[in-house]
Amino acid sequence: MAITIYNTLTRAKDLFVPQTPGKVNMYVCGPTVYDYIHIGNARPFIFFDVVRRYLEAAGNEVRYIVNLTDVDDKLIKKAEQLGTTVPEVAETFIAAFYADIDSLGIRKATLNPRVTDNIPEIIAFIAELVDKGYAYESEGDVYFRTSKFDEYGKLSGQNIGELQFGIRVEVGDRKENQQDFVLWKGAKPGEIKWESPWGDGRPGWHIECSAMARRYLGDTLDIHGGGHDLQFPHHECEIAQSESLSGKPLANYWMHNGYIHINNEKMSKSLGNGIKVIELVKRIKPQAIRYFVLSTHYRSPLNFSDDTIAQALNSVDRIANCAANLKHRLSSEGLNDAAIDPALQGKLDDIGSQFHAKMSDDFNTPDAITAVFELVTEANQYMNRNDASAEGLQALLGLLEQLDNVLGLLPAQEADAELLDADIEQLIVERTEARKAKNWARADEIRDLLVEKNIVLEDTPQGIRWRRK
Repeated sequence: MAITIYNTLTRAKDLFVPQTPGKVNMYVCGPTVYDYIHIGNARPFIFFDVVRRYLEAAGNEVRYIVNLTDVDDKLIKKAEQLGTTVPEVAETFIAAFYADIDSLGIRKATLNPRVTDNIPEIIAFIAELVDKGYAYESEGDVYFRTSKFDEYGKLSGQNIGELQFGIRVEVGDRKENQQDFVLWKGAKPGEIKWESPWGDGRPGWHIECSAMARRYLGDTLDIHGGGHDLQFPHHECEIAQSESLSGKPLANYWMHNGYIHINNEKMSKSLGNGIKVIELVKRIKPQAIRYFVLSTHYRSPLNFSDDTIAQALNSVDRIANCAANLKHRLSSEGLNDAAIDPALQGKLDDIGSQFHAKMSDDFNTPDAITAVFELVTEANQYMNRNDASAEGLQALLGLLEQLDNVLGLLPAQEADAELLDADIEQLIVERTEARKAKNWARADEIRDLLVEKNIVLEDTPQGIRWRRK
């Protein structure tokens, strides 16, 4: 099925055609590793994880790069606050980042290149820009000459004469024009630094991604993604640097996700309303966090509140219960051994087609989730039929798992889940025997133990089944 992507650059849905059939080069801007990521940071990582999964499900080999900015003003400030070094700060929060994305069921990128591992490539990139007249040195700093790149502003749609300069697009007397942005920063006393043709210093923010994208994916990416806030200045500056150097488009498709609000207020440091993932997963199922992010179209704003999270929790529980019930029904005796009902197969085909139609239309995850719930409804009805067949149940479960392989809403299986499952089954058998023998004390003891382990017992027509909360 053909895939269309809303391209920020063209401001239209464009048919997705990778440069090499069956292979996709994808670059998503990663974190500046000076602190734990918050729910706003997590949104692009969850969403682009799903984009990557769907492209792979469609038969593509995806080379997926997420960079790590491990040297920056923020890391320098953090190191000063903690009385430590920039590399030590980076190591701490890179480990935290990996733990956070793993807790959210986000598959690790093909590669997470670090800025500090790419300093020679960054310096060489800047030197080429200087040689071509696109950059100039001024008192130990190097700046990009925006007036020389005629298309500066094309991604964000801003007029170069009306651009608003804020974070990391610094105004200073050393520039030829205030629109120029820094490529190399001369080192201040005591700061982390590297040698360069322009003196000791470190890279500017924007040049990092241009150099790493070029090194690991080539001059032109199939997809470049990130949050809406990165359109300007970061991605705009990336385009200027990369396209000035190569003469080719930096990316054929640009994708940007919307903001997250907290209780209808913009998340910001000044309001102190950021919610860190490391704390969030302690009280909310990771699958519910993924559901919350995917239940709204990625280009739309997303509001985090008790109500939206409660809805997400109820929704993922419904999906998980359906999967558990299908497995339980499949393990029961007396199933019909007939072939799958043609009517059921037709419904499954329709649901699968609906899911793929929505995902291929600019990764419309809310409507794709609607297809999942249609499947859940169909499965719940079919499981209650006396003539349910093993083939029909397996087809329902197989499609549910296939769709979830894209969305990632079912609970992850623990490494020791098989042993744990056996223990729980044995306890349930023992409790049943205790009740038959009217050994109520032992039955209650086992019940309390299962409750402590967050195991819920449910009576079904096929006997007692259990599930994890």
